[in-house]
Amino acid sequence: MTTLAYVGGYTTRDRNGRGEGINVYSIDGTTGAWRHRQLLRDLANPSWLLLDRPGRVLYAAHGEGTEASAYAIDPASGELRGLGRQPTGGTNGVRLGIDASGRFLVCANYNTGTVATMPIEADGSLGALRDLVALEGTPGPHRTQQTRAHPHDVAFDPRGHFFLVPDKGLDAVFAFRVDPASGKLIPGAPPSVRTRRGAGPRHAAFHPTGPHAYVLNELDSTLTTYRFDAAAGGLTPLQVITTLPPAFTGDNTTSEIAVAPAGRFVYASNRGHDSIVIFRVDAATGVLEPVGWEPTRGRTPRFFALDPAGSFLYAANQDSDTIVAFRVDPHAGTLTATGHVVAVGSPSSIVFR
Repeated sequence: MTTLAYVGGYTTRDRNGRGEGINVYSIDGTTGAWRHRQLLRDLANPSWLLLDRPGRVLYAAHGEGTEASAYAIDPASGELRGLGRQPTGGTNGVRLGIDASGRFLVCANYNTGTVATMPIEADGSLGALRDLVALEGTPGPHRTQQTRAHPHDVAFDPRGHFFLVPDKGLDAVFAFRVDPASGKLIPGAPPSVRTRRGAGPRHAAFHPTGPHAYVLNELDSTLTTYRFDAAAGGLTPLQVITTLPPAFTGDNTTSEIAVAPAGRFVYASNRGHDSIVIFRVDAATGVLEPVGWEPTRGRTPRFFALDPAGSFLYAANQDSDTIVAFRVDPHAGTLTATGHVVAVGSPSSIVFR
């Protein structure tokens, strides 16, 4: 089978961007080689991409921008055609999500500390802003990174019912659900949970079958395991574990997290150590044990993604302009570089179809 990959990244000088837009690739199912198919140019920082569940529309959040955009996917070629854009009610949309009904797109506005919803029309285009919620709390101690609310993710649970919003500025993780009729945001119970001071929660991922969520903390390079109440959206912390090896003494921030499709392993990326850390999941408790660290063969892995089968991991090295492919050992969780390297400017997001 041939898989299509859509790659977003940074394009503007103020973000040190070297990308040109959204790139479309086909991945050979036998060799693993990537072949370039399309470049959608003249887009400002399409830094986060999201595919709808039927695989017919691609959505983009634009770093430092004020809008989200939609693109129809040609069912035969996989190429993109613009469907328009809508204001997100804030600045620097960093993540998007879609609720279980498929009727609403959710956007986290990092710079302005808000979470927005927009309706998804029948053709996949976006309607006007439906709800906008400002996150409130006490900022963390970091003098430059925690001056106000900074929501950094929209991570839906496996049912698409609740979603988590780690807020890097407030040292808190918020929980919401989307009312499927009105598109209004309804807080979980409780609405949020505090993290360690100065942790800077960034991204979240859910276990596919167990009652657990994992939140990656950017500023102190840790990962927190939570028990997740699927009925109310509440979180109970179970464990905090470092993402770094004991001998590492340099500077580091974390960036991305993913749970393997089978739920046996959790992966997270380190910027500074420039590695993917591999954790084994305890099947009974959900807590994590480190397996090892794999260098990403590049600088600043802002993002990585597992392919839909969990057979390959692709590390997007933002500051060396590469996507590096690794084969995943399904039994040990370890990573082995395949030798396939894709050259693309400032990559920050990959989705597969």
